[in-house]
Amino acid sequence: MNLAIVKYNAGNIQSVLFALERLGVDAKVTDDQDELFAADKVIFPGVGAARSAMDSLKEKGLDAIIKQLKQPVLGICVGMQLLFEHSEESDTECLGIIPAKVKLFQSEIVSPDIPIKVPQIGWNNLYNLKTTLFKNVPEQSYVYYVHSYYAEMNPFCIGTSNYGIDYCGAVQKDNFYGVQFHTEKSAKVGELILSNFLSL
Repeated sequence: MNLAIVKYNAGNIQSVLFALERLGVDAKVTDDQDELFAADKVIFPGVGAARSAMDSLKEKGLDAIIKQLKQPVLGICVGMQLLFEHSEESDTECLGIIPAKVKLFQSEIVSPDIPIKVPQIGWNNLYNLKTTLFKNVPEQSYVYYVHSYYAEMNPFCIGTSNYGIDYCGAVQKDNFYGVQFHTEKSAKVGELILSNFLSL
C-alpha cells in the first residue's frame, strides 16, 4: 500500500508513524503534490493551533491539494478540525470540506456550579458509530482526547462524544474522514480504527 502522511507545520506525525509501524505499515511523510495524488490513502494529522496550521498549508499550497484528493483521507485531531468551514480558534477559515463549524468548549457548559475543565484531556466514550471506519468497534468504546475546540454536531457526523454537550467525535463526507480523538493514543480501539481506514 502506498500510504502518505501530509507534511506541514502541525504534527503528531511521529506518534502516527509509530502506530502504523505497530500495524506493520510503512508511510511516507510528504508535502509533494505528485506523491499525495499518487497515494492509495492519505493521513492528515495535526496538533496545535488551527490558524498556524492553515497558514502552513497555504504556504505550501497544500490547502488546494488536499481538497482535490479523491482517495480516502483521514484527518486526526486538528487535521479533522481543518476539514471544517471555520474554527473559532483565532477566527480561522479552514478547508471548507465539511459544512459546519469548530467551536470553543465553554467551561460553564454544564452549569455555572459544575464547570467543565478546558481542554478536555483524557478518555471519553464514542457512540452512534456509523460507516465501516468503525467496523467491529463496540458502541461506547473509549478513545483518547486532548482538545479545547470541538466540531459541532452536523449531518456528516459518524461518531459522537459528550463533554457537557454532544459533539462530533468523528466525521465523514465523501472520501474525507476525520476523528477528533488521537487514534495513535487510543490503544486497541485506535489501532482497529486505523486498520479499518487502511482497509477502506
